[in-house]
Amino acid sequence: MKAGIVGLPNVGKSTLFNCLSNTKAQSANFPFCTIEPNHSIINVPDKRLNTLEELVGPEKVIPATVEIVDIAGLVKGASKGEGLGNKFLANIRETDAIIHVLRCFDNDNITHVDGSIDPLRDKEIIDIELQLKDLETVNNRLEKVSRSAKSGDKESIAEKNVLEKAKNLLEQSTNIRSIELDPEDKNKYLKPLQLITEKPVLYVCNVDESSISTTNNHVDSVRTLIEKEGAELIILAAGIESEINELEDYEERRMFLDDLGLEEPGSSKLINATYNLLNLQTYFTAGSKEVRAWTIPKMATAPQAAGVIHTDFEKGFIKAEVISFDDYVNFKTEAKVKEAGKMRMEGKTYIVKNGDIIHFLFNV
Repeated sequence: MKAGIVGLPNVGKSTLFNCLSNTKAQSANFPFCTIEPNHSIINVPDKRLNTLEELVGPEKVIPATVEIVDIAGLVKGASKGEGLGNKFLANIRETDAIIHVLRCFDNDNITHVDGSIDPLRDKEIIDIELQLKDLETVNNRLEKVSRSAKSGDKESIAEKNVLEKAKNLLEQSTNIRSIELDPEDKNKYLKPLQLITEKPVLYVCNVDESSISTTNNHVDSVRTLIEKEGAELIILAAGIESEINELEDYEERRMFLDDLGLEEPGSSKLINATYNLLNLQTYFTAGSKEVRAWTIPKMATAPQAAGVIHTDFEKGFIKAEVISFDDYVNFKTEAKVKEAGKMRMEGKTYIVKNGDIIHFLFNV
């Protein structure tokens, strides 16, 4: 599962990506400075890991990770191949969720591809290009299905009806994710098409230092616009995040954040929001050798969670010894949790909860 960072050129995508990954994607003040998508496996900040480290005292600690891709800036006409558009759109199609960065700051020294700052216009440009590409995909499929539907094939008629609804809404500049359809129909007929505007989206307003802990008119206008989408919005300053990233010492970072009135870096909020956007959650294994966070989809069963460690764990799953994170913190050690009768034995149908600490019993 991975998320792609998209936006117009020079909105701060690569600066933000560098902060998230601690890698240095070329970040230059001109369009298309990112041609090949930069991939990075990024650690997910989780204070629960620090707590478990203090309680268990393991030899090593391994965090959960999430994959994020920096995709080159889209421009008007991308759906028709403008500005290497086809390549960029193909890269977006391969992601599972979209992080849409909008420039919400004024700075005459950083050029804007359209010459002025207007995040609503920028959002519309990206939306339209993605909608046009989806419309092309839907039309191609509709052409094939229509021929089968004419012969009276019931399955083709059902698919044709769903595709026509999607087409009409795309022509009205509506994203597929906003379409109210029977979930089964959506999964059956639209999901296989890998439509870009069906992917969940997170909006990031890139602001200047003065707007980090408050807001500004640009941010307010974006928030109002996306209300009906039900999408999350995060405010951060990529320039400030870059400065935080340069500080090696934890105390220096803490003082820097305090001076800005921030509890944590915006990049940490963004990583966790992306993890959630991808419908992922964490469970832990905890022992003297290692405390580790494991990534699983929400609603994963105990055997599926075991399979993330090794496929043999899933195949030979017998049961799971489960401790809730809160119980582990309250009783301090696994032995005391057992004494209090708070360790549960769970079977194959158990749905793993976020933060569970699990020991799997299996037989191969």
